[in-house]
Amino acid sequence: MHQEIVFADKGRIALQALEAAAPLQPGEVRGSTLCSLISPGTELAWAAEGPFPVRPGYAAVFRAEEFGSDVTGIAPGTLLLCMGPHRSVQQVEARHTVPLPAGLAPEKALLARLMGVSMTTLMTTAARPGDRVMVCGAGPVGFLAAQLFHLAGYEVMVAEPDEARRRDVEASGLARTFARIPVDDPAICGSVALVVDCSGHEQSVLDACAVVRQHGEVVLVGVPWRRQTEIHAHALLDLVFRNFVVLRSGWEWELPLHAIGFQWEQLLGGYNNSAQSVFSGFAKALRWLAEGRIAVGELGRSVDPRDAASVYGDLMHRRTRALFQAFDWSLREAQAPG
Repeated sequence: MHQEIVFADKGRIALQALEAAAPLQPGEVRGSTLCSLISPGTELAWAAEGPFPVRPGYAAVFRAEEFGSDVTGIAPGTLLLCMGPHRSVQQVEARHTVPLPAGLAPEKALLARLMGVSMTTLMTTAARPGDRVMVCGAGPVGFLAAQLFHLAGYEVMVAEPDEARRRDVEASGLARTFARIPVDDPAICGSVALVVDCSGHEQSVLDACAVVRQHGEVVLVGVPWRRQTEIHAHALLDLVFRNFVVLRSGWEWELPLHAIGFQWEQLLGGYNNSAQSVFSGFAKALRWLAEGRIAVGELGRSVDPRDAASVYGDLMHRRTRALFQAFDWSLREAQAPG
């Protein structure tokens, strides 16, 4: 029996039976889920605010087992990454999947989805390799953003108030960490080309605008889920105006899902001729993970889908040190009765 995790109402999280799968449509692929990624910020917001019921999920790795017509190039048994929910089976358009490189563990492959959040900023920034980049907030997205920019040749610094998370960043090979953005350090202030704010905190954004060089960028990747300070908009506007700051959204969907080249025969279907896309970013992230170029150490944790309520409770009350968590759907199957 297939199952899915559902936020039925505020405070009610359960593993429930999944309704019968819809018939496979042309271009779709279906198969058993190996693991699915938890995105703490987004999913905890859904759990608190609804609208209910919510069927959460962010990314999944599944095994291709059934194919609709017109699906080519995917062999049965291929492991695929998709942006799927927390459920024991995935059914998606084949074009919205990326095959895992050989030897890459499924739970590690899930991180490509989180890397994709800041990959858009990496692809669109005016900052160039060798420039200084400050990442604010070393949660799952920020930690991986720092890794990405370091890999791309930038001089990366990380601001994170949590000491344990700063130690995780330093253990990954990035030595320059701060409890907050060092706006009073003349060696740093005015020299940063790009601040990637993954915190969603007003003070962090204000400090970012103070630390960037003239016409530097401050990119808002973190969601400002709620007001956390009494900062007035004027303080921010003054810094943006006087420092010529490029303050912009870190919207990950700024890039097209797929690059579509110009073809006369398909002109009415549209084209973008984009050199980069969301899914090309996923493919790069998977390759770098497989090559061991992203240092994540032992920061991951696999959890049983049947323990979903306690897993989200631990996240809400900060009772877990694991930076990355994924539901392992094989645990449910291995321990199922009879």
